[in-house]
Amino acid sequence: MSVAQILREKGDNIISVEEDATVSEVLGILKKHRIGAVMVMKDGNVSGVLSERDIVRALPDKGAALLDEPANALMTSDVVFCSPSDNMESIMALMTENRIRHLPVQDNGKLVGVVTIGDVVKHRIAESEHETEALRSYIALG
Repeated sequence: MSVAQILREKGDNIISVEEDATVSEVLGILKKHRIGAVMVMKDGNVSGVLSERDIVRALPDKGAALLDEPANALMTSDVVFCSPSDNMESIMALMTENRIRHLPVQDNGKLVGVVTIGDVVKHRIAESEHETEALRSYIALG
């Protein structure tokens, strides 16, 4: 299965904030959309990814003042991207090697979606169930 197929099923809704959005605003967006990360944008391009984990890791050092910090102060700016033509195995490897749970999808330099570890797990389970059913059908015919 390709990333493009995942996005067709999931949709291409991208939740993003501008670099100067406060952490407090980001937390409100994460809660509202029940997601774990947002894309941080500058001039229409991804400049970083800000996740719940990034925020939690900064909390011991910054305390309550963290809520007023801008998104770009905490975001991961070394963004790893995938493309719509990538397959499940390649994105699983990317996520594992880079220890990330959110993978922005770019097509010709344009952000077209986000694939999460939850999407990968969902599709791997569906594949396994399909394979199991195919084997049951094969055995029943034999």
